[in-house]
Amino acid sequence: MIDFVLQPTQEGELRRRVLFWLPAPIPVLGLVYLMVGGTFSAAGWTILLAASVGVGTMLLAMLVQPTPLPEGLAPPVSARRSLHRFRQFTQLRVALALVPMVIGAAAAVAGGGMYPLFAALALAWPQLLLAVPTFFTITKARRAMEAWGTTAYLWHALSRPARVTWPVATPLARSYRAWRADRDRRLAQQKEQDQQQEKAWKEAVREEKLNPTETAAPAPEASGSGSGTGESGLQRTRRLHALPEETGNEDNEPTALLPKPEPAASEGTPVPATGTRGTVNRAARQILEQGGALGLGVRRRRRGPHTTRPPRSNKP
Repeated sequence: MIDFVLQPTQEGELRRRVLFWLPAPIPVLGLVYLMVGGTFSAAGWTILLAASVGVGTMLLAMLVQPTPLPEGLAPPVSARRSLHRFRQFTQLRVALALVPMVIGAAAAVAGGGMYPLFAALALAWPQLLLAVPTFFTITKARRAMEAWGTTAYLWHALSRPARVTWPVATPLARSYRAWRADRDRRLAQQKEQDQQQEKAWKEAVREEKLNPTETAAPAPEASGSGSGTGESGLQRTRRLHALPEETGNEDNEPTALLPKPEPAASEGTPVPATGTRGTVNRAARQILEQGGALGLGVRRRRRGPHTTRPPRSNKP
C-alpha cells in the first residue's frame, strides 16, 4: 500500500494530491461540533440546502469529462496535452468535493445542528474517491480526449517519473530547509569574521609586545610652572605663538598676574580679614560700638506712635 501511494510517477503524484484532502472533513466536523454545542437537530431548510449542493456537485463530477484533443497532434505533444488536461480534470473533482463541505459547515452553524454537515459529508466523501486516478477513471478520461480521432497517450504520460511531493507539506518543508541553509550560511560567515578579527587582534598584541612604545616626556611648560610659582601662588602666562603679521610686537610678551591691592590700615585699627569672615567681624564691631543693642528710640520709631498702648483684644 505504501509503494502504491508513494509511487514516483505522474499518476502517483495525482493520487497523493487527492489523498491529501481525504481527511480534510474530520477537523471541519470537530470545529462545527464545538460551535453548535453538540446539537444534532437543525432547521429543515439548512439540511435541504446542504443536500442539494452535494447532489449537484456529485452530478457534475460524474458527467463532466476532459475536452477532446485537437486533430493532427504529434505523439509527444499529445502526451503532454493529455497529461495537462487530466490534471485539470482531477483538480476540478477535488474542488467539487470540497464545496459541499464548506456549504454544509455554514448551514450547520446557521441552523444550530450537525445534520446539514452530515448530509454534505455523505455526498462529498464519495466525490473525493471518484477523483482518485484509478484504471476506470483514466480509461474514461482517455476515451473522452480521443473523441475527435486524435490518439491520447495518457498512459504513457502518467507513467513518466515524478518526485514524491504533497500539496502543502512539501512546499513548507522546502521553505524550512531553505531557511535553515541560509541560517547556517550566515552563522558560518559570522564565525569566520569573528575568527579573522580575533586573529588580527592577536597579531596587533604580538607586534605591540615586540615593539613597545616609549612614554612621552613631560612638557617643558609643566616642569617650569612649579619653579615660576612664587610665595603668593601666582603663575605666569605662557607665551602665545605670534601670527606672521604680529612678529616683533611687544604686546605679545608674557605678563604676570597682579595681586589685588589691599586697603591701607589706619593706626590703632586692626585690619579686617577679607571675605565673609571680615564682613562678620565688621558687623560685630559696629554693634559693640553702639552699646550692644538697638536704641529705645529706634525701636519706638519702628513700632509706630501707639506702641505704649496695649493691643486691642479681638475677643467678642
